[in-house]
Amino acid sequence: MRILSGIQPSGKLHIGNYFGMMKPAIELQEQGEAFLFIADYHALTSVNDPAVLRQMVQDVALDFLACGLDPDKTAFYRQSDVPEVQELAWLLSVITPMGLLERCHSYKDKIAKGVAASHGLFAYPVLMAADILSVQSTIVPVGRDQKQHVEVTRDIAIKFNNQYGEVFTIPEPSILESVAVVPGIDGQKMSKSYDNTLEIFGEPGPLKKRVMKIVTDSKELEEPKDPDTCNVFALYKLFATEEEAADLAARYRVAGFGYGTAKKELLTKINDHFAPMREKRAELEKDVDFVNDVLRQGAEKARAEARETLQAARKAVGLE
Repeated sequence: MRILSGIQPSGKLHIGNYFGMMKPAIELQEQGEAFLFIADYHALTSVNDPAVLRQMVQDVALDFLACGLDPDKTAFYRQSDVPEVQELAWLLSVITPMGLLERCHSYKDKIAKGVAASHGLFAYPVLMAADILSVQSTIVPVGRDQKQHVEVTRDIAIKFNNQYGEVFTIPEPSILESVAVVPGIDGQKMSKSYDNTLEIFGEPGPLKKRVMKIVTDSKELEEPKDPDTCNVFALYKLFATEEEAADLAARYRVAGFGYGTAKKELLTKINDHFAPMREKRAELEKDVDFVNDVLRQGAEKARAEARETLQAARKAVGLE
């Protein structure tokens, strides 16, 4: 089983990123041959400051290594360090129907959020298909709301194979059903675009302030409360054992328990969980050469696979 995941460097990684993508991706490295890339080419559709992009790429690399990614088990690399993907994207683009791209909800969603329309944004799914197909991945772990990306890749690969012969492995989406939607401090899905995040490696002071701002209902201290409708409890459950969650839920239902107490307990959980990762990240920041070596070695492995794939695709279409 060959597994491929990617993450766009679009800002400080937060708890939603951690439970929604990072933790599952790190766990999957124990289950097969894993490839994980930092999607810096994709980021160009929304980031136009080169210094900011460089810093965000480095931050993502530091964050993943600090959170447990093992470079001996996962080929970890920058998308831009595998140029074969770009040529492959063009070979795929010439057989991709316009109607397929026009139906992709990601383009419509981003335009609706104010992202400037561009060819890159519109053709985003083709480049994503090239990312997936370049290393002949068999499994692509995604949330249910991202399943369409893999379905588009499958459609493109099948069309290419039908037209030119069997070149690409047809990937399967692995839906991360166990991953809960992580609420932000305002109750919506945690997202940088909503400015409602809790950063994984945020400074203690700002993190505490944001935890204390988590939206709750207006029940008084003496009123029993419903943990199942509380954003604080939903976040707490991500870090707690079943017994700890059950204990906190029971205290919610007894008069005299306040949301302030719940927020303090959540903050303790967050700090305890990420403390060793923060320490490791601080060490990695002092050894940037090691981080760059990890990305270089990962790119070498990904390029070796991508070269074979590209050569087969070039031969199939008549370029060799």
